[in-house]
Amino acid sequence: MTMREVPRVALRVDASAAMGTGHLRRCLSLAQALLEQGAELSLVTRRLDGVASQLLGAAPCPVVWLDAPAPWTTTEPARDQPPHHAWAGVSQTRDAHETVVALRGAAPDWLVVDHYAFDAQWHDAVRQGLACRVLVIDDTADRALDADALLDHNWDADHRAKYAQRLRREPLWLAGPRFALLSSAYREAPRYRFQSEMRSLGIFTGGTDPGGASARVLQVCRESGFRGPIEVASTSANPQLAELRAACAASPATTLSLDAPDLAAFFARHDLQIGAGGGATWERCCIGAPTIGLVLAANQSVVVRALDQLGALRAARLDTDAGNQNLAPLSQVLPALLHDPLVRRALSERASTLVDGRGAERVALSLLRDSLSLRPGTAEDALQLHAWRNHPAVRAVSGNTDSIAFAAHRDWLQGVLAADDRWLFVAQVGRQSVGSIRFDRLASNRLEVSLYLDPDLQGLGLGTRLLTAGEHQMRDRLGTGFVVEASVVQGNTASQRLFEACGYHGGPLQYQKTVGSAPTSTAVLP
Repeated sequence: MTMREVPRVALRVDASAAMGTGHLRRCLSLAQALLEQGAELSLVTRRLDGVASQLLGAAPCPVVWLDAPAPWTTTEPARDQPPHHAWAGVSQTRDAHETVVALRGAAPDWLVVDHYAFDAQWHDAVRQGLACRVLVIDDTADRALDADALLDHNWDADHRAKYAQRLRREPLWLAGPRFALLSSAYREAPRYRFQSEMRSLGIFTGGTDPGGASARVLQVCRESGFRGPIEVASTSANPQLAELRAACAASPATTLSLDAPDLAAFFARHDLQIGAGGGATWERCCIGAPTIGLVLAANQSVVVRALDQLGALRAARLDTDAGNQNLAPLSQVLPALLHDPLVRRALSERASTLVDGRGAERVALSLLRDSLSLRPGTAEDALQLHAWRNHPAVRAVSGNTDSIAFAAHRDWLQGVLAADDRWLFVAQVGRQSVGSIRFDRLASNRLEVSLYLDPDLQGLGLGTRLLTAGEHQMRDRLGTGFVVEASVVQGNTASQRLFEACGYHGGPLQYQKTVGSAPTSTAVLP
């Protein structure tokens, strides 16, 4: 699929008291990243109750509101529907039709859907109706999916096994915490700085605070003997807000914070966090906040238990929770962490290795990768190219694995830019530079190619597009066919796969390809 000059992406997501705010919040983070890359966006949501409207008061893109379900509306029989089908408020057939009608005037290249109520039936209907590709955001694997791309940012030892028998087609896999959809604020937000003293504690159990969990957690904290400051974070969409206000007012040294645009600073300023195992789990990991993770919804159980096994948090249940009996109650888990700084430190260090805050950026670039373009390199690119070249992951697969001083790199770049037989290009997706490619003339019709990506953007399919774009650029510049050669360092299997995918022959250390003088049809890149 060739993407239009300004890529167009639509998001279909809901929020409500029943489903919470996490789906909408993570889609807004993705929307932010897509806008940074210059995409044209729209967001489609249904008026289920007042929760979504409170979050979308300052939406970063146009919002299309689908009508609220009529009081007498019924969904399709549960027997053939996803377990969460009632969350949509209407049938899949109706929702798919209304989504297509809402977007038909400006059909997207990609439709992102984050909704447990919709399965392959909905995905296929919308794909056909809009002639677009579909990215499904999921973590439940509890229904059939028809996804061109599948995003599950939860940790799992084998995502393919998790979704076995659920997929109607092989998707582009965006799997694991490196794709966690966090606000851009988390990329550079200050991280938690460990203190052995338990100075303060933070509580956040989700935007709608299911079951009034925040007040119950607060009670356990005080009953466990913690007398220090406690900050409870929540939102105006919390149906139990009045009760939570009263609980905080009755608890000494307790403050209630509402409607923060992001919780990065909140997670960084407390020595222990207690929270639900939803999307905020990955925000806490990114900040490196020592955490007790609570299972407050069925789909949170796998995540919380897995991260407990990894040593990235301590799992617990509310003492009054009749389910999850194989998890220790919070009243038992909390005292141990309050008095054991070494365990809190270990949790912080392990959690911070899982998430770097660039997940939304990676997903956005994956969706927009077909729009990758090249521009000539300039002297102003020196700092960026130097940082990429000196990254350990790039040095490890380079002919020269030594770190390069910036002055030497700058002199090298000036020489490349001044040469008549060397061509350096920087790759961009939208407004973001993602890698570079260089061609050096070996003979009249023979070139050598060298390329690398931003090391943090590996595995997004950008490499094949970068190499193909470079070949097209040189064919247009030279006006004739040529042979391009490439050298690969021993053990660099990623580069071997890249050149083979792009039609190069030879290997495993030397590759070659003849590029014709006229454009040729190119297979769809992986």
